[in-house]
Amino acid sequence: MNVRPVLDANASAGGGNLGNLPEWDLTDLYAAPDAPELKRDLDWLEASCKSFASDYEGKIAGLDARGFLEMVERHEKIENIAGRIMSFAGLRYYQNTTDPDRAKFLSDAQEKITVYTTPLVFFSLEINRLEDAAYADLFNADADLARYKPAFDRIRAMKPYQLSDEMEKFLHDMGVVGDAWERLFDETISGLEFEVDGEVMGIEGTLNCLTEQDRAKREAAARELARVFAGNIRTFARVHNTQTKEKEVMDRWRGMPTPQTGRHLANDVEPEVVEALRDAVVAAYPKLSHRYYELKRKWLGLERMQVWDRNAPLPMETTRTVDWDEARETVMNAYSEFDPKMAEIAEPFFTKGWIDAAVTPGKAPGAFAHPTVTNVHPYVLLNYLGKPRDVMTLAHELGHGVHQVLAAGQGEMLSSTPLTLAETASVFGEMLTFRRMLRNAKDDAERKVLLAGKVEDMINTVVRQIAFYDFECKLHEARRGGELTPDDINALWMSVQAESLGPAFDFMDGYETFWAYIPHFVHSPFYVYAYAFGDGLVNALYANYEEAPDGFQEKYFDMLKAGGSKHHTDLLAPFGLDATDPAFWDKGLSMISGLIDELEAMED
Repeated sequence: MNVRPVLDANASAGGGNLGNLPEWDLTDLYAAPDAPELKRDLDWLEASCKSFASDYEGKIAGLDARGFLEMVERHEKIENIAGRIMSFAGLRYYQNTTDPDRAKFLSDAQEKITVYTTPLVFFSLEINRLEDAAYADLFNADADLARYKPAFDRIRAMKPYQLSDEMEKFLHDMGVVGDAWERLFDETISGLEFEVDGEVMGIEGTLNCLTEQDRAKREAAARELARVFAGNIRTFARVHNTQTKEKEVMDRWRGMPTPQTGRHLANDVEPEVVEALRDAVVAAYPKLSHRYYELKRKWLGLERMQVWDRNAPLPMETTRTVDWDEARETVMNAYSEFDPKMAEIAEPFFTKGWIDAAVTPGKAPGAFAHPTVTNVHPYVLLNYLGKPRDVMTLAHELGHGVHQVLAAGQGEMLSSTPLTLAETASVFGEMLTFRRMLRNAKDDAERKVLLAGKVEDMINTVVRQIAFYDFECKLHEARRGGELTPDDINALWMSVQAESLGPAFDFMDGYETFWAYIPHFVHSPFYVYAYAFGDGLVNALYANYEEAPDGFQEKYFDMLKAGGSKHHTDLLAPFGLDATDPAFWDKGLSMISGLIDELEAMED
């Protein structure tokens, strides 16, 4: 039973009077934790899982196409109700991860749904035991069933790695144990306190200090992050050791050739495509991050860059707070200029309680868009503090939301896109917002700040995430040789940092622990390359839009509506793009280097 993923972005933020920030209204899911509808759905789920197993276990091979379709529709209804319950429990928890009642409610819901859905484990196992010819005949026999074939093809991709029915049920039940380690990580991170210049704050506010104009404050924040991470490093090392070991055991039993295989299968992407992306980005470090940070070092008037200068604002940048109304107007105008339909889809997020924007105690850090289920709507979480970069985060998460709304028509099995494609609309939404802001820049100084900000975001999305991917590859490989000490993990982290950031940087003592707060390493191993994939794909798409704008919008909306019903090669074909071609990634990366060219030209 797959509950659909939350899609993350790394938010960073600032302060001030931000206006009327919206909060979630979760009543579209359930009115309250004790709502009678919630109990009704839990009871329905328990009974429906039992009756589904009773009707179909051991019998899938004997179904005709109509019977198979009826089974699929019943399974989708079960996915929908389970997803609705878990979305409600999860979103309440993310609003305040330090509230024990919310944590208990989430944990209890997870345990109940795990128990209820255990009888369904046979479903994918029996589908994978169907003979290839019989499988093909089923989908050829019925057009209504045929639309589901991409989802079942993805299930059958796991066929070589499937274990016995009994083992699969055992692993399904054990899933809640792995979830507990994730929650330990979340609760530890959310509960950390940092003191910067006499002010006590959580991790979100402290990371935000790294984007302050005042260099002394940035340094103080970086050193305080290092101090607090060091004080908790054994917990973080324990979580990583346990999670990577659990994955190694699972992969070994399944016979997966690499730690990354499971992620590639889930993303419906070929390993060689990911390696081509990774190699293209690493080869481009000198013309991207190394070149940009050398420019930034000069702008900041520094002999050497320190890690607290990486996301520093530029000296010519005015420190200003963007209130919520301005942020909303900026993003909505950019969406509307591209196509009024895009703004129309985004509007209810602002007016109907689909966004939770304020920074509050215990709230999950960062930002995400959660698709919930196809007959409700997505919810967006932000930690909005009024930095111009937060406007980009809003554009990003709203892009996810629009994508999720458009894909909902595919139903539970086909609406959810692989992570590699899930970043398409979000990064495209950022690009639209950036281009609008650039067109409206008052002078060269503002244009330079905007260009530099976009380049930094792209470097954080492409270069930084590929460095993260390399760190994870090294971490999982090293863990196969035994338990890793905090120092071992620190060394792996530092081995990718200098290479990716380049020769302009020095690294303070304590920076080696900064792997500790990245949630993707714990929640979704190897997730991070999806950001670079999405950015590269969107850069190539946007270049296509600039070269041939006629009819682009229609093709773009068709791509988003497809959700997870098509492979990336089929989705990109109408645009004349092919991610299996190594030159594809160079096209995306050349857009970033082109923006750096513009910045260098402004120096002359």
